[in-house]
Amino acid sequence: MNALPLILTVFVACAVEAIEALTIVLAAGLTREWRSTFQGMGAALVALAVITGALGPTITLLPLGALRLVVGALLAVFGLQWLRKAILRATGYKALHDEASAYLREVSAARDAGASVRRGRVGDWYAFTLAFKGVLLEGLEVVFIVLTFGANQKDIGAAVIGAAAAIVVVTVVGFAVRAPLARVPENAMKFVVGIMLTSFGTFWGAEGAGVRWPGGDVALLVLVPVVALVSLGYTVLIGRSRPVASSTAHVTSEVAG
Repeated sequence: MNALPLILTVFVACAVEAIEALTIVLAAGLTREWRSTFQGMGAALVALAVITGALGPTITLLPLGALRLVVGALLAVFGLQWLRKAILRATGYKALHDEASAYLREVSAARDAGASVRRGRVGDWYAFTLAFKGVLLEGLEVVFIVLTFGANQKDIGAAVIGAAAAIVVVTVVGFAVRAPLARVPENAMKFVVGIMLTSFGTFWGAEGAGVRWPGGDVALLVLVPVVALVSLGYTVLIGRSRPVASSTAHVTSEVAG
């Protein structure tokens, strides 16, 4: 695989995580206090740097076959989870992910948190912890994507470029408009990312188990469309079988679960 497909795949996957982290940061900064919010972001980034520094060399030292088997299995599991949620949302069994609504929920919670509580150099502990948790959790997924894709292709640099580009673009646009990127088709992006993770996970996991794909990496040009068609097929079948009368009950139960 050359660098461009790797960069684009990592870019799309990381953009989804960056949008979700940005939503939390904006809610904390605009509602509470920017200084404490940025301190929380900074602390999370330091923690992510330490985690990356510890895990990165370890992953790259693993034998390529074992690495692809383990990472491929993990990617396939994550990809199938993303696809499951995307299909349920597309068919109405699960409420669509709405970044604007998520932003309003975070804002409401921040306003209801009460007066600022100072701890050490942090002026507003609530804003600090909110930003820290949001950036750390979403950042861990970015680190996982970068390390797994980069290590499998022996090109960590290209994966880092894709992730960095996604974070920069989302951050610049988000702070420019001072609002969550609610108009970005995030659910469609998650569907695409689910297809890509499942495809790459299947491809690398099979290679790690000793399978030799016809044409090598070119087989991905067939595998990705096949996974996409199967996913779309399930979407159509599940959508047609959904009882209209009980649709509200299904959506409610999925959201509650």
